[in-house]
Amino acid sequence: MKLLRNDKLETNLFELEIRVEGDEWKAGIDRSFRKNAGKLNIPGFRKGKAPRAMVMKMVGEDYFYEDAVNMTYSDAYEKALEEAGLEPVDRADVELKEVNGEGYTFIAKVTCRPEVTLGQYKGLEGTRPDSTVTDEEVQGELDRMADRNSRLVDVDDRPAADGDTTEIDFEGFLDGVAFPGGKGEKYTLVLGSHQFIPGFEEQIVGHSVDEEFEIGVKFPEDYHEETLKGKDTTFKIKLLGIKKKEVPALDDEFAKDVSEFDTLDELKGDLRGKLQERKDAAADEQLENGLVDTAAANATMEIPPVMVERKVDEMVQDFEYRLQSQGLNLPTYLQYAGMEMPAFREGFAPQAQQQVRVSLTLEAIVKAEDLQADPEAIEAEYQKMADAYGLTIDKVRGVVAEDNIAMNLKMNKAIDLIKSTAKVTDAPKEEPKAEEAKAEEAPKEKAPRKRRATKAKAAEETEGGKDE
Repeated sequence: MKLLRNDKLETNLFELEIRVEGDEWKAGIDRSFRKNAGKLNIPGFRKGKAPRAMVMKMVGEDYFYEDAVNMTYSDAYEKALEEAGLEPVDRADVELKEVNGEGYTFIAKVTCRPEVTLGQYKGLEGTRPDSTVTDEEVQGELDRMADRNSRLVDVDDRPAADGDTTEIDFEGFLDGVAFPGGKGEKYTLVLGSHQFIPGFEEQIVGHSVDEEFEIGVKFPEDYHEETLKGKDTTFKIKLLGIKKKEVPALDDEFAKDVSEFDTLDELKGDLRGKLQERKDAAADEQLENGLVDTAAANATMEIPPVMVERKVDEMVQDFEYRLQSQGLNLPTYLQYAGMEMPAFREGFAPQAQQQVRVSLTLEAIVKAEDLQADPEAIEAEYQKMADAYGLTIDKVRGVVAEDNIAMNLKMNKAIDLIKSTAKVTDAPKEEPKAEEAKAEEAPKEKAPRKRRATKAKAAEETEGGKDE
């Protein structure tokens, strides 16, 4: 291989002229001959048994050029990139110039990883957000636990009200004709949840169980179904049942029911501790992200659009995987969201641009500081992945390249370097609101409650304090 020319056409775009000849070219023709000779019919010989000289005379050496080029250009291209010191970020646009018995020449236009000029990344200034856990946040966790342990009870002494859970039969009509998808039986609808189009739920409020009635609803102008956009429709409704949510009182009995604790104060203390861990972790992450973003903003680079497009591809794919885990798919999501794919992808572009910029900056710091990944750390990462997916380390090695793991570890070291040299101040703590202070001073009354017959596991109810 000979690199005849290496021209920079524009930022990050290079044109290489590469020549393959001599022994490389002869070896390629030999490989092509071995692949194709057995397919040829040469009079007087069985397939694959004719002497090479006879085959060449009958079909000509140029018969084997195409496969010989395909078998040799990739290796020649890789060697040319190494010699030129280029790192491509996209497939090359290849043009074959000439092929003959002496060899061939080809042109490769390739977009390469941009040069990064680092700015300040040591001694940056950052502010760690306040991570104080407030009484209001603890109370919010308790309220969510109570809500998760609430129960629905039948209502038979009043009409439906906002917040009730109703069961309805319904059917929609457009100009007196039932339209597809507008019918439901024994459908559970929480009034005020905005699950249906505007105006639907509001008109169920005030009606009683077993009542049959009609409501008028106008579909939004941007509704996904073309035939219903902006249309006035009528729905026939039968209200089958009304239930209201009964929330348990927050007291010691509640704590016993939903946790391993005997008192509400003990449960509050546990929740406060878990909240503190989460808020500390979130504050540290926010500080870290801010410092890294500042280092990336201080760096100078021109990012090739293809790198952003590839990152958008990854983000769209991740989004689609999350939808699939919920039993949905991307085309259906886009239909109901009223979006086209180009606009959907465009929404990811700013975040993708920033992620690429940060990655390039961290890689440049790795190079500038000569950061290395310890073999023990690499092995630990392989073990972690193997444990997570229930595979052997050898299986993981076959899927994930060691270079990728090593680079991730080096980039983590770059982040640690940015953080360890930063000048960090703590954000001032928020003063409690006046109404909160008054609420703390006021005596609290306990609402009557019924003890739950079953005791929920603490891990299910208190882990992370998340809503189910």
